[in-house]
Amino acid sequence: MSDPRTSSGIPVRPCHTAADVPPDLEVRLGAPGAFPYTRGVHETMYRGRLWTMRQYAGYGTAEETNARFRQLLAAGQTGLSTAFDLPTQMGYDADHPLAAGEVGRVGVAVSSVEDLERVFEGIPLDRVSTSMTINATAAILLAMYLVAGEEQGVAWARLSGTIQNDVLKEYVARGTYVFPPDASLRLITDIFRFVVANDLAFNPISVSGYHMREAGATAAQELAFTFANALEYLGGAVRAGLDVDRLAPRLSFFFAAHNDLFEEVAKFRAARRLWALLLQERFGARPESCALRFHTQTAGSTLTAQQPLVNVVRVTVQALAAALGGTQSLHTNAYDEALALPTEASATLALRTQQVIAHESGAARTVDPLAGSYYVEHLTAALEEKARALLAEVDRRGGAAKAIADGFFQDEIAAAAYAAQRAVESGEDVVVGVNRYAGEERPDAPPLPDFSALAAKQIERLNRLRAGRDGTRVAATLAAVTAAARGAGAPLMEPIVEAVRARATVGEITAALEVAWGRHGRSLTG
Repeated sequence: MSDPRTSSGIPVRPCHTAADVPPDLEVRLGAPGAFPYTRGVHETMYRGRLWTMRQYAGYGTAEETNARFRQLLAAGQTGLSTAFDLPTQMGYDADHPLAAGEVGRVGVAVSSVEDLERVFEGIPLDRVSTSMTINATAAILLAMYLVAGEEQGVAWARLSGTIQNDVLKEYVARGTYVFPPDASLRLITDIFRFVVANDLAFNPISVSGYHMREAGATAAQELAFTFANALEYLGGAVRAGLDVDRLAPRLSFFFAAHNDLFEEVAKFRAARRLWALLLQERFGARPESCALRFHTQTAGSTLTAQQPLVNVVRVTVQALAAALGGTQSLHTNAYDEALALPTEASATLALRTQQVIAHESGAARTVDPLAGSYYVEHLTAALEEKARALLAEVDRRGGAAKAIADGFFQDEIAAAAYAAQRAVESGEDVVVGVNRYAGEERPDAPPLPDFSALAAKQIERLNRLRAGRDGTRVAATLAAVTAAARGAGAPLMEPIVEAVRARATVGEITAALEVAWGRHGRSLTG
C-alpha cells in the first residue's frame, strides 16, 4: 500500500525522522522576527500581542451591518472586516438593472459615501482597523472610507486598515473583475502610489490565495499563484518608480486554513520564508522589508450543509493551524454558513473559538511551537520546493498576468479540484457526515431577509442622494475621473476622492472609468 499524500501530493510516511529534515535547517529557520522569518514576523509573536480577531461581516442594509459590527466588537472582536454585496463589487448602484435580485445578498449594499458612513456610525474609525473585501472597485471604497473619516473628524493619518485590491485572482477564481487587466493593474499601481505618498496606515493590497484555494487549489498552488500575483503587482509598481522598501512592508496577504493541520502549519511557515527570499532575489529588498504579514480565514469550501454542527470542529482545527502557523489576523467561519448568512449566535460562537484557542489552548504561549518537528519541517521544505517549481513555470510563461491570460492558473486549479472531488466521491478522502457517518439530513435553512424591501429602501436612498446633491459639481468631478483614466500615467485616486466628496456613487465613478477603459470582455461601445 502506498503512503498517503497531502493535498499537494507530498507523501506522508508512517514515521518521519531526522533524515527527512533539510541539513541547513537552522539557516532556514533563523530567529523569530528576523530574516527569513520562517518562525514568525515578530520576536515574541503572541506573547507580545495576540493575532487580530477580525470576523468578516456585512449583509443587507448599512444599519444591519453596523448592528453586527457593534455586536462583534462587544463580544471581544479586535478588528472589522467588511463584506460588500455583488453590485458594489461589480461597480453597479442598487438601481442598475444588473443589480436586480442581488442587492444586499452576500454583503452590505454601498452605493455612496453616505451608505459607508451608516455602516460605521458610532464606531470611532481612529480606534479600529478595517479590512474591506473589495477588488475591482477598491479605489472607490478606499476613497469613501477616507472621506467618511474626514466627515467623522478623523484625519487620514489616524485611519488604518486593508483593502483587498487583488484583481488578478478575480480573473482566475472569483469573477468580480470590471476593467481589462492592463487598466486594473494601472489602477492598483496608482493606489500603491497614493497610499505611499500620503503615508497612510493602510495596506493597499491583500494578495489573496484564499479564493484560489476555495476554487480547488492545493496548498502548494495557493502559495505559488499568490506570490506570482504579488510579484506582478510589485514589479509594476517598481517600474512606475516606487521604492520597493517603502512599498513591500505595506503589502499584506490572505490565505486559507484547511483541514490538514500539519500541512497548513507548514504552508504558513514556508510562505514566510519563500516570500522573504523572493523579495531579496528579485528586488534586492532590505531584510526588514521582507516580513510576510497575512490574514487567514478558515475554509468555507470545507463546511457541510449536512450535520452543520460538525463544522464547529472543522473550524477549530483550521483556526488552530492558523495560530500555530503564526497568522497576524484571523476570521473563523460560522458553522451555519453552508445554509445561510450566519446568525448572531453562530457568529459569536465562531469568535469564541478563536478566543478559546488564544487563551485556553496554550498555542499562544511560545513562538512557532511546532518548529523542529521532523514531519512539519519536511512538509515546510517540500511545500517551498513545490511552490518554487510552479513559480518557475509562471516565469517561463512571462509572469502572472500572461499565465492567467493563457489559462495556466485556471487549468492547474481545475485539475486539482477535479482530483479532490474524485477522491471524495470514491471514498478515498472522508468527509464526515457526507460520505461516511452520514445520518442527519440537511436541516432547514434560517428564514431569509426580505431582499426586495431591502433593495427598494436602498434605491429610495439613492434617489434622495441624487436629488439633494450639486449635480454640476458631480458631473465635473466625474469628467475629471474619465480624463485622468484617459491620460497616460495621470493620477487616478485624487479625482476619485473628489468625486466621492461630491457624492458621486460607486456606479457613477465606475462608469466614468469605463468610458475610458471599457469593461473586460466588451468593447468601449459594447
